[in-house]
Formats: sequence, C-alpha cells, structure tokens
Amino acid sequence: MNNEIITLTNNAGLDVTLTRYGATLISITVPDRLGGREDVLLGFDSPASYETPNPYFGAIVGRYGNRIANGRFTLDGKTYQLATNDGPNHLHGGIRGFDKALWTILGRSSDSVEFEYVSADGEEEYPGKLTTRVRYSVTPDSELVIDYHSQTDQPTVLNLTNHAYFNLATGGDSNIEDHLLMLNADSYTPVDPGCIPTGEIASVADTPFDFRSPTLIGARIAADNDQLRYGQGYDHNYVLNKNGSELSLAATVLDPASGRFLEVRTTQPGIQFYSGNQLKGNVRGKRGITYQRRSGFCLETQHYPDSPNRPNFPSTVLRPGETYQQQTIYRFAVQ
Repeated sequence: MNNEIITLTNNAGLDVTLTRYGATLISITVPDRLGGREDVLLGFDSPASYETPNPYFGAIVGRYGNRIANGRFTLDGKTYQLATNDGPNHLHGGIRGFDKALWTILGRSSDSVEFEYVSADGEEEYPGKLTTRVRYSVTPDSELVIDYHSQTDQPTVLNLTNHAYFNLATGGDSNIEDHLLMLNADSYTPVDPGCIPTGEIASVADTPFDFRSPTLIGARIAADNDQLRYGQGYDHNYVLNKNGSELSLAATVLDPASGRFLEVRTTQPGIQFYSGNQLKGNVRGKRGITYQRRSGFCLETQHYPDSPNRPNFPSTVLRPGETYQQQTIYRFAVQ
C-alpha cells in the first residue's frame, strides 16, 4: 500500500517516520532543551497527502535534483531534451521524478529501512536503466544517516538529494529567519534570473551569502542584492570546503528559543540552501497549519545545479560499471 508508515527510533528521543511514496521523510521528532518533543519537518498529517501536488516535502528528488538549463544536456555527443517544469528549465527530475515513485522496501528494522527504485531507460527522457537504493538509519547519537547507491546500464546523469523542510522551533507555524545558520563554504554559485548558475564560483566574502560564522537567516535576506531578488531570498548552491568526496561538515543550524541544534555532514560537493521563499500560504500542512513564507528551510546536499552543462563543475555523469555512492548525516542535539 502506498501510505504504509515506517518508523525508526533510538533511545535518545529521536523518532523518524517515512513512507514508500517518494521514499519520503514524513516526520522527525526530537527534544528541545527542556525535554519537550516536536516534529521539526514540514509536511502533512496523512501519508496519502504526499501523493497530492506539494513542494517536494521530505522526498528523494531525482534523477537530477535541482535545475538543468532549458531541460537540455549533451552526453557523449547526443543531446537529450527533458521536461521544462520550472519555467524554461528542468527541475527535480521532471514531471514524474523520483519523488512521485512508489519505492520498494528491501529491508527494515527498528532503526533502518532500505528502499529501491528502478528507473527505466527513457523515463523522463533520461538515458539508461538506473537502479537506486536509499537507506535511512538512525544511530544512538541521534543521527539520521541517508546512504545513496546507484548503478546504470548506459551513461546517464545523476544528482540525488532529500528535500526535507526543517523548522527547529515549532515545525512550521513560525518563521525560520531567527534560526542561526552556519555554512562551511567560502564560495557559492551565483545564478541568472531563472536561478540557473552562471558558471561562476564566487566568494561569499562581503556578501549576504556569507554564513561562515553562525548568522541569523533573516539578518540580510532583504538586502539590496540581485542574487537575493532572483531567488526571492536564498535559493543557492554553496561550494563546500572539503577535499574530494570525504564526509565533512556542511552546515549547522540552531534555534535559540528551543535549543534544538542540527548538524549536517555529507560526501557531496555542494549544499543548496533554500529559505522557503515559495511557501506563501498555499499549502495546508500538519495540524492544519497553513505554511507561510519562510516557515521552513532546506539544506539539500548535492552536486551543483546544471552541472551537465558546466564542465568546470564536478561531473554528475554515471557510466556502466561505476557506482554512485553518497552519504548525508543529519545530527540532532540541544544547546
């Protein structure tokens, strides 16, 4: 059944629920500094609601998360035309991306579940039959670990991520601008008015994009800045400070009011920070809350947007015989 709920728990107050549809995170419940427990994810009370149009709440997005300019790329001399479902561009895998697939459960326990999805050659016009496994697990240290594993029978492009929306304070009925964010990135990829990277890798120094020290999300979000106008706030890929594909620190977030703290580590080269700019009171979520603008934030670990058209970006090409492997860890604590 589509709306089967899977629950993962540890002994430190972390509870995670998921569903097969989109291999979607439904809830993450964690304590605050006083022991009060709160679901810190935006989404829906009913698992069936995730099968209705929504802004990718908690889902695995692919085959290519984020944007591809004009829905077009060339691989080994052949040009592929994908759906243009974000203005003139391709977004999050197209009309029916991985977020709308019914994944198979390969195995489950009290603290882990592994999903699999087989994407057919030509699905959403992508080349190659692609087999993907995503494993979610919780640890005694209140980490939510997401492991990705894919193989293909033809050359293809691939960029997988999870599209969870977080609000560490109240799970969506308040603004996230008073959260303190740190991004371990000296650079980011500026975009054009359609939110497609220009190809430049720019320093964050002396810009509203500098989160190298913990800074309120809302501190500079209304600054007079073309990049902020293009994204209607933050909707940008950050180039993480790291060596190769090592598992390293990407971000931290603190809600000062509750003391809830989130740390993100990843093997991916980038992280998309999205400040929930398109949440405009048009989605009714958990507990009947109508999600307002910037009531949630996303930290999507990933390769850079439009990488198939940008040879100076890390490659997203996957070939037969190769294995795509990535890991992201969300650790929850209190301060």
